[in-house]
Amino acid sequence: MFLATLSSGIIGLPNAGKSTLFNALCRGGAQVANFPFCTVSPNVGIAYVPDLRLEKLFRIVNPQIVTPATVEVVDVAGLIRGAHKGEGLGNEFLSRIRGIDVLIQVVRCFEGEASHPEGSIDPIRDVETLKIELFLSDLDILQRRLTRLNKLLKSQIKQNAAVEALHKLEKALREGISPLKVISLPEYNLLRDEGFLSLKPMIYVANIGEEDIEPVSSIHAECFRGFVRREDIEVVEMCAKLEAELSEFPEEEKQKLIEEMGIKEATSKLIKKIYHTLNLITFFTITGGKEVKAHAVEKGTLVVDAAEKVHSDMKKGFIKAEVINVDELLKLGDFRRAKSDGKVSLEGRGYEVQDGDVIHFHFAL
Repeated sequence: MFLATLSSGIIGLPNAGKSTLFNALCRGGAQVANFPFCTVSPNVGIAYVPDLRLEKLFRIVNPQIVTPATVEVVDVAGLIRGAHKGEGLGNEFLSRIRGIDVLIQVVRCFEGEASHPEGSIDPIRDVETLKIELFLSDLDILQRRLTRLNKLLKSQIKQNAAVEALHKLEKALREGISPLKVISLPEYNLLRDEGFLSLKPMIYVANIGEEDIEPVSSIHAECFRGFVRREDIEVVEMCAKLEAELSEFPEEEKQKLIEEMGIKEATSKLIKKIYHTLNLITFFTITGGKEVKAHAVEKGTLVVDAAEKVHSDMKKGFIKAEVINVDELLKLGDFRRAKSDGKVSLEGRGYEVQDGDVIHFHFAL
């Protein structure tokens, strides 16, 4: 099994705050300006996944190095009406996000000086604009794919499960219905690697102004909150500008500022949401007491494949793995004591890694 790098992509209309959010998540220093298409080439960065268990492991091991799990985040050019036909940087935008696993849509709910491509602030219209562009782009690709399959399969076309799934997807897109609401799991599995944007999980971020942080709210923020409730959409609400500014401070100072300002940090919440949506779990390794490291793998990963996340040689020469849950290790306070108490299990190649496993790999060079 090859462990591919899963990624999330920040999308939205120009000047919605995509690059600002990228900087908040990755401390990436992406260019931010109040004109459309500021981000011409995509920014790629990593976001550290907050994990209290890693902090607790640090306290009992006292290593020289602590390395958290990460997720890849891509910030691509903004989309405008007509992007599916190549308007603005539409072609680049759409090609960039087809290989991304989870989409993070930034919805502008703030006024500010930055111009808006539609000339006014309307978060519900913006969500609908982006939805239409993604649907139309998928329809174009889908029709071309069906044409090719028709030629290949000829009379067998109706008996092909993938083709039937494509037709079901086409019907949903034409009716403006999210395909994820009508496509079955087997059909989704047939199509998931085809790059259809409408089949990708979507996380919504309502980008509000500082003045909209509770208890006061602007009409745009309230409008979008009502839309979210009606549509039963899960959303993370945040002031990306403020979160990006806070991300520049050391963690301890940042937390102090958050307490003094009386606000709730949203960046950590969003990173955890991305992690969960990517279907990732965390296992830990402790290297000679010198490094404690958190590793991200997809749920269902076998321990022999997880070994490759640590070092390729570990998978090649894998013998066995010693495994203990992090909560159990924290309770006992020491790996050697855990072994002597019979709390560490020996696992072979077929063991499925569980979230929170602390793993010591045995391998031969």
